[in-house]
Amino acid sequence: MKIKKRKRIRKKVTGSSIRPRLSVYRSNQHIYAQIVDDTKGYTLVQSSTIDKELKASLESGATCTASVVVGKSIASRAIAKGLTRVVFDRGGKLYHGRVKALADAARENGLIF
Repeated sequence: MKIKKRKRIRKKVTGSSIRPRLSVYRSNQHIYAQIVDDTKGYTLVQSSTIDKELKASLESGATCTASVVVGKSIASRAIAKGLTRVVFDRGGKLYHGRVKALADAARENGLIF
């Protein structure tokens, strides 16, 4: 069921070099975000709760505060690379909780979607 939902979303949400895709993956213990150029097949920027610099400051990777930290990190790394406009891909998960916290933090720190 989850694979069908993800494929249905990916038909509509694709990233280009002008407006890459911000892909979010949420597991039970961590949250991952990456900005992908689907035309070339490259990951341009990535951030997650298992990054060494972020993991040291977090108690757990499975909280909304951890998602906010990852959202800030992905936004700052994207802006450093010159990326401001992205397309948001929630990865088949509902837009609430940790996924929403990451998206809101990324928006507040300069990403436009």
